[in-house]
Amino acid sequence: MRKHIKFFVLIIILFIFCNAGNFASGQNEEQANDEIKILNNEIQAQKDKLKDIEEKQKIYSNTIKQKQNEKANLNNQLAILENRLAKAELDIESAKIEIDRVNLEINKVNIEIETKNNEIEKEKKHIGNILKLMYQQSKANTLEIILLNDSLVDFLNQLKYLEDINKEISDSLQELEKYKKQLDKDKQNLTKKNTELLELKKELENKKGILDDEQQNKVFILDQVKSSEKQYQQLLLQAKQEQAQAAADIVSLEKTVREKVNKLSGGELEFNDQGLIWPVPQNTITAYFHDPEYPFRYIFEHPAIDIRAAQGTTIKAAASGYVAIAKDAGKGYSYIMIVHGDGLSTVYGHVSKIYVTADEYVVQGQAIGASGGMPGTNGAGRLTTGPHLHFEVRLNGIPVNPLEYLP
Repeated sequence: MRKHIKFFVLIIILFIFCNAGNFASGQNEEQANDEIKILNNEIQAQKDKLKDIEEKQKIYSNTIKQKQNEKANLNNQLAILENRLAKAELDIESAKIEIDRVNLEINKVNIEIETKNNEIEKEKKHIGNILKLMYQQSKANTLEIILLNDSLVDFLNQLKYLEDINKEISDSLQELEKYKKQLDKDKQNLTKKNTELLELKKELENKKGILDDEQQNKVFILDQVKSSEKQYQQLLLQAKQEQAQAAADIVSLEKTVREKVNKLSGGELEFNDQGLIWPVPQNTITAYFHDPEYPFRYIFEHPAIDIRAAQGTTIKAAASGYVAIAKDAGKGYSYIMIVHGDGLSTVYGHVSKIYVTADEYVVQGQAIGASGGMPGTNGAGRLTTGPHLHFEVRLNGIPVNPLEYLP
């Protein structure tokens, strides 16, 4: 009879303990839910700010396009620069808000992870207490339990309690598995958010650099033309002539050098490399191939991509081949052209230093020069928006989109 009483006492203690644990857990979960609700409201507020900024960015972009389609004059160019500056500032603000938003989401995920860990620990303790109770009851065999009970009804009631406990263990294990799966998912989400945060911080630095470039470009142009429309038109003419001459030389030399190499080697120049590599570290592309937002599109189409690179960054040959030209134009537009197999050639523009000479054979990855583009520096040319590498890929002399060839 004592064991029978002890059994029911243990049952009562266990359920009181579990309910107390559930009450404490419920309080913690409610607190966590309140914190998550506050974070969700703050995240939504950041999203609303971003939406407002996007609307302003569209206005600036439309104004830039409109001015680019109008007559090329100093007032229009300055209007384009002003709008690009304003848009760059909004880009920076947008990146900062995105960083704040992701930090809030990281805090939210951390709270969710902590909540799931607490739930897992609670279920573990719950299961442990039930198993202890079952272990104590297992010490008595079936005959002893029957003899200790006053009637068959008591015995059957006791078996019913054991069945209920077994079901509770099964339910707790299912809850435990559910919490573990959600915990793993939350941890993956946290890793993703941390990666996103690092990318946003890198993007913010790039946008700050672009803003600095735009400001320097405006100062440089005003310094060159002294606010004179006549001088500005002269600058445009010089830049147009400079680019036209470079384009003509590239087309002519590509054909001449390829014929020369094929004659000397007794066959077609082979392309032995595993595709092209990035000539400078892969970074922000500030202007795309035939970019509709290219600031000087009214003078010439942009036959390349502009890759943001700090002044003096090492330029590597994108593929092995022969140097067709390595033109040092002083303060003008300096560039290097390499002829490869399969009808491909590459051009590297706005170079501040040149390490190779015409007719020299270079291997993929070899340093051929240093990047430039800072207004007023060697190799930058008449019109430049800041430090970058102008990178062209040509197929049989015709410019093609470099991004279709780069990894």
